[in-house]
Amino acid sequence: VSVIPMFSKQLFTLNKRKHRSGKPKSFLGSFGILLEKGMMWLVKRATRNWMSRTAAVLSLSVMSVYGARLLLPKMEYLPQGNRNLIISILIPPPGLSFDERKAIGEHIYHMNEPYFGKDHNGFPGIKNMFYVGAEQIMLFGAISAHEQRAAELIPLFMQTIYSIPGMYGVSIQAGVFQTGLGRGRTIEVNVSGEDLNRIVQAAGILFGAIKKEISQAQIRPVPSLELLFPEVQLIPDRDRIKAAGMTARDFGIAIDVLMDGREIGEFKQEGQKKIDLILKASEEDIPTPEKLYDSPIAIPGGKVVPVSSLSQMERTSGITQIRHLERQRTITLEVTPPFSLPLQEAMEIINSKVVSPLAGQGRLQGIEIGQSGVADKLTETRQSLQWNFVLAAVISYLLMAALFGNFIYPFIIMFTIPLAAVGGLLGLKLVNLLIADQPLDILTMLGFVILIGVVVNNAILIVHQALNNVRYNGMAYRQAVLESTRTRLRPIYMSAATSIFGMVPLVLIPGPGSEFYRGLGSVVLGGLAFSTVLTVFVIPSLLMFFIKMEKTRS
Repeated sequence: VSVIPMFSKQLFTLNKRKHRSGKPKSFLGSFGILLEKGMMWLVKRATRNWMSRTAAVLSLSVMSVYGARLLLPKMEYLPQGNRNLIISILIPPPGLSFDERKAIGEHIYHMNEPYFGKDHNGFPGIKNMFYVGAEQIMLFGAISAHEQRAAELIPLFMQTIYSIPGMYGVSIQAGVFQTGLGRGRTIEVNVSGEDLNRIVQAAGILFGAIKKEISQAQIRPVPSLELLFPEVQLIPDRDRIKAAGMTARDFGIAIDVLMDGREIGEFKQEGQKKIDLILKASEEDIPTPEKLYDSPIAIPGGKVVPVSSLSQMERTSGITQIRHLERQRTITLEVTPPFSLPLQEAMEIINSKVVSPLAGQGRLQGIEIGQSGVADKLTETRQSLQWNFVLAAVISYLLMAALFGNFIYPFIIMFTIPLAAVGGLLGLKLVNLLIADQPLDILTMLGFVILIGVVVNNAILIVHQALNNVRYNGMAYRQAVLESTRTRLRPIYMSAATSIFGMVPLVLIPGPGSEFYRGLGSVVLGGLAFSTVLTVFVIPSLLMFFIKMEKTRS
């Protein structure tokens, strides 16, 4: 209230002679008047008769719809971010001893030792590194000495993995929103069925087919594609089980009690957490599969019989884990596409170019293929955002209908939304071409919801002033619309310019975390700029068709 008035007085003071003649002193003022005259000439050309008005509305509407379909990219789920952490998950051959796992860890450290604390061979230095060589999981990870260059370590670690005989694995950058090991940008392809051998065979075929279609994808089978791990199976003798008054399910529960235990209830004291009550045999009593086979179990009637009398024991080979999905044996292929390939496009490639052709060839008979994990979340979130977009548009329309007391004028104003949508997609496209790769993720999609409440403001100014010109100033319909457009051009462009230049730093200035808000800023900036330019053609053209139902008021 003190600096701005004084400063503006020095900049924009007009002398009396030029003020009386209506000629501004500054260059910007002259440019503004010239721009206004040019825009109004175009508006008058677009609204001179019903054919030109129809052509303007239809051409811009068709351009918006077609442009949006042409520019719409495939979607991502959440921004990956640039987290300074690389995780490499190893898939070792079966039966590694403690000494072998230790030797693998020493080899990994030896391979990467030249990069500790310093850049080498074009790769960034490694600040910290760790290795886990447990029986159930083997992995190593590292933090880069350069926070913004962590992803450059992935090729180095893949070379390390390939240098270990019989070993393969994946190396991925941990995402900021990642929950779980290796589940950042991961599509889980579930291979389910009844026959484990056929499941493993189908998973192997899918592994190779996906790698062929998406050559840079990293694929991790969970648990394994090798039936090399020793396994003991107890095959129930259904006739003997039935004669003993039991079912196969009862027999399975009894085996659970002898092995891992079975929950039979819970115990809870007041003010303390509840404790699960587990019925379980002593581990000292059943140290081997043979002891389990000879162990006694109780049957109805109070009798006790050995497990061997109700089943047959078979030694075979299997995988490291027994995983079920919808009560079917399942092997999951965790597919991590390259950053250049959006998740939605990778999902479509897997469905259309991998699963469908293999199913058509009959190579997946008896096997069910599904996608889960981030793939499910992306599908659900995309549908939710689509409905949120529709809901925001409906709420805006109803609010304007209540304020105008009319259902037609809000409908005219809503024509600015398609213009904003194609402008937002154009802004996102320009960011990808000129600044940095920016996918259409969930945060970026929120920009389109924000645009609904922003771009209608310019159209409201034109419609409201045109109605006032007819109702209270007694103007002719065409003159009222043109005068409304002329008098509202300057405030429309002033408010849009301040908003646009205020959001430019969100898009142009790089730095840590810029990948989170750059997409949102580009959509809002592009949508606002594009709709601001074209609103002054669409809204007057449409308004001239319907404003004739207005009458002059006292």
